[in-house]
Amino acid sequence: MARIGVEHSLTDVQEALKARGHEIIPLRGENDAKGCDCCVITGQDANVMGIQNAISAGSVIEASGLTAEEICQKVEEKLR
Repeated sequence: MARIGVEHSLTDVQEALKARGHEIIPLRGENDAKGCDCCVITGQDANVMGIQNAISAGSVIEASGLTAEEICQKVEEKLR
């Protein structure tokens, strides 16, 4: 299945995606997203200055306000 980068604080999302057969890469640092097909972040570390450094070519999903199930659905939609 896909390599999904997930922020380390989103343990429920990590477990839900793992149960669906995805490889989970914990995102702890800037370079952890390299090679991921998709990344799930909390959005708490949003760049307030508007500077973005693209580390991964995959999609990024912001988890705020979503359940683990909703995030899994969004991830699988992006991977299609």
